[in-house]
Amino acid sequence: MKMSLRGVACGLLSYLVLVEAMFMDLGEQEERCIIEDIPEGTLVTGYFLLEPWDLKQSSGLPRMGMTTTVRDPGNEVLMTKRYGKHGKFTFTSHASGQHLLCFQTNSTSFSVFAKEKLKLHLDVQMGEHPIDRGSEKTKENLHTMEESLNHMIDQMMYITRQQDQQREREEVFRQNSEDTNRSVLWWSVVQTTILLSVGFWQMNRLKDFFIEKKLI
Repeated sequence: MKMSLRGVACGLLSYLVLVEAMFMDLGEQEERCIIEDIPEGTLVTGYFLLEPWDLKQSSGLPRMGMTTTVRDPGNEVLMTKRYGKHGKFTFTSHASGQHLLCFQTNSTSFSVFAKEKLKLHLDVQMGEHPIDRGSEKTKENLHTMEESLNHMIDQMMYITRQQDQQREREEVFRQNSEDTNRSVLWWSVVQTTILLSVGFWQMNRLKDFFIEKKLI
């Protein structure tokens, strides 16, 4: 039960944080695209970091950069911009539908590391107030939310224990009631048997008395 409640809490957290984080590999001058279904008039913010898979080689990989291109559902270029190895891009969708977000390395000076490729960390957030996981306010809000969920879980566990205890009490009470009813039933049978026996004995005694007195 406790594990399932933890699972419910994790599910709630995943719905509260509307963030899509991913990573992909990029070769020299290679372009990779992702498709996002975005409603009309939605502010989209993306954070990215470009680095080699082998971090030990990062010092020998000069002037990494990336070009970001966004196309709307009509395949029209909504934005295109060159960045360094990390940055932030934003755009507002003009129509509802599938948007194409493409990323291409714009550095040609890392042919030595071409076989290793680069790793692109990507975090796409949608809405007027995108979530910045690095901000202190967000961390505080998430911490508060986590504490609230933990409190709710504790309360649910307490209620569950109370229900289990109540069921145990009901089971004990039902068992005692059944035992009492059986005892009452047997006592009634014993009383009835005694009364019938006494009555039969009295009838025999009266019959003998009448016969002795020659009344019958």
